[in-house]
Amino acid sequence: MSVQVRYSIIIPMFNEEAVIQETYRRIKKVMGITGEPYELIFVNDGSTDNCAQMIEEYSYWDESVKLIDLSRNFGHQVAITAGMDYALGDAVVIIDADLQDPPELIPEMIAEWKQGYQVVYAKRIKRNGESLFKKWSASLFYRVLRYSTDISIPVDTGDFRLMDRRVCDELKRLPEKNRFVRGLVSWVGFRQKAIEYEREERVAGETKYPFRRMLKLSLDGITSFSYKPLKLAGVLGALLSVSGFLYLMYVLYLALFTDAAVKGWASMIGITLTFNGFVLLMLGILGEYVGRIYDESKGRPLYIVQEFYSGRPQQSAQEQRVASLNK
Repeated sequence: MSVQVRYSIIIPMFNEEAVIQETYRRIKKVMGITGEPYELIFVNDGSTDNCAQMIEEYSYWDESVKLIDLSRNFGHQVAITAGMDYALGDAVVIIDADLQDPPELIPEMIAEWKQGYQVVYAKRIKRNGESLFKKWSASLFYRVLRYSTDISIPVDTGDFRLMDRRVCDELKRLPEKNRFVRGLVSWVGFRQKAIEYEREERVAGETKYPFRRMLKLSLDGITSFSYKPLKLAGVLGALLSVSGFLYLMYVLYLALFTDAAVKGWASMIGITLTFNGFVLLMLGILGEYVGRIYDESKGRPLYIVQEFYSGRPQQSAQEQRVASLNK
C-alpha cells in the first residue's frame, strides 16, 4: 500500500466457501466507514473448498486484500498466529469468517482503542443457534480455566478482539507450539476492556469446532497456563493412599483380633479397579504435559506458508512493515 496501514483485520478460514463472500462484503463495508487505511488478511488453514481461490481473485483487484495460504491445516490458533506475523497495522483485529462475531462491532473496538485501551475483546452475553450441550460445555470450560490458572482469563470470550501493535509484537515473541491465543493475550497484560455482544448463528456452512477440536483447545488452554492438574493428582493420590492404608489396617484387625471372617472381596476388587483407574488417569494428565514438552523440543516451525497473495510483488511481512514506516 502507498500509506502506512492503520488496521489489520485477520480472518482465519477453513472451508468457508458458503459464507466468505458475505464476510468480505460486510467487513469491507465496516472498514470503509473508518476512513483510514486497512488490510484484510485472510488465512487459509488448509481448506479443501474454493474459499482460498475466491480470496486470491479478490486480491487481484482489491489492494487491501491479502491471502496467506498455508500448506495444510495447522489449526485455528496457528492460523491466527500466522495472520499476526504478517499484519502491518497499528491495531490488529481477529475475527472468524463465519460471521457469528459481527464485524459491525469493530468500530466500537477502534473507539475504545483510541481512548487508550491496548486490548479490546468481545464478551458473549448470549450464544444464539448453539445446542444446550455446546453452551454448557463452553461455560464449564471457561470457569474451570479461570479456577485453574494464576492469570485472569476473561470468561465467555473467544478470539474476537482488537490488539494494539505493541501487544501483537509481544505475542509474536512467544514461541510455544500448542497455542491458546486468548490466554496468551491475557498473559501479556496491558490495558484491556470488554465489549458485550450477542453471538449470532452461522450465516452458512457448518461449525469447524466439533467436540474433538473443542476438547483439544480446552486441554491446550489448561495445560498452557496451569500445573494445578498435576498438583491435584498428588493430593488425590495421597488421599487414596491414606484411605487404602486405613482399610488395610481394618482388614488386619479383623483377621488378628476377631473371629469374624474377612469378607468383601468384591469390594476389594472394586477398590483395586478404582485405584488402577486413578493411576491411569493421572498418567494421562502427566502424558499431556510431557507431550507438550516434546512438541516444544522438536523446534519445528509453527506453520508453513504455501503462497502469499497481495495483488502485487510479494514481500515478507517485515519488509512490508519497514517499507510502510519509511514512507
